[in-house]
Amino acid sequence: MADRIFAFTGKGGVGKTSLSALLVKILVKRHPDKKILAIDADPAVGLATALSVDVSRTVNDVRLKFINEFSSPSKPSALEVMNDAHYDVTESVIDNGDFCFLAIGRPEGAGCYCSVNSFLKDIISELTESFDYVVIDGEAGIEQINRRVMEKVTDLILVSDSSKKGIDVIKTIKKVAEGLEMFSDDFTIINRVRNEKVLDMIDFSDLKLTGFIPEDETLELLDIKGKSLLTLPDSSVTIKKLNEILEEIGV
Repeated sequence: MADRIFAFTGKGGVGKTSLSALLVKILVKRHPDKKILAIDADPAVGLATALSVDVSRTVNDVRLKFINEFSSPSKPSALEVMNDAHYDVTESVIDNGDFCFLAIGRPEGAGCYCSVNSFLKDIISELTESFDYVVIDGEAGIEQINRRVMEKVTDLILVSDSSKKGIDVIKTIKKVAEGLEMFSDDFTIINRVRNEKVLDMIDFSDLKLTGFIPEDETLELLDIKGKSLLTLPDSSVTIKKLNEILEEIGV
């Protein structure tokens, strides 16, 4: 298993993808000798854009091929199909030089293919064992990561803006994740904070506020232009604050 597996979750639009990409950037700089895998578990594949990665095949593409082969009249043996799927998932990993990248793709459609999904998840979990750090950009919830990517992560990163709706979402995510027993520790980041005093007005309950990140015009401009966040300068407030948070959680 990787030393640390980070899963970013939270309400849509709070900046999970940006923070996931910047964590990859920071890990690459801090640990050039370590193997890093970025996993895009959001069907929108936004992490690929943020990291300037060109995705040609996703795990869902492998899944559909897997199902079609099993459904064909002249289907090959189960062992052949499973070996092919293992090979295809491995080949879907993009080596970007400083880090590797894997896109999960669209969620499963109609029909129950639990055994297929479970097998592909096993392949991904096995794949992550070859890496020191894994960063997962998840959908709004946590169930998709558990069902489609892996059973357990070491670090559940709950991201929200300062809105009550955003806070309520990450409270629910944490509760669900606890029920699934799918994380070792959890951390809360409040993103795009205009005024630090607003943090005193938030009811965090059992959430562990690890840090906050102010609004960052430089980051916002890169986002608007669809440019790689790897080009964000280390002097940016987001990079500085994220580095402080990583120090806090022992990365």
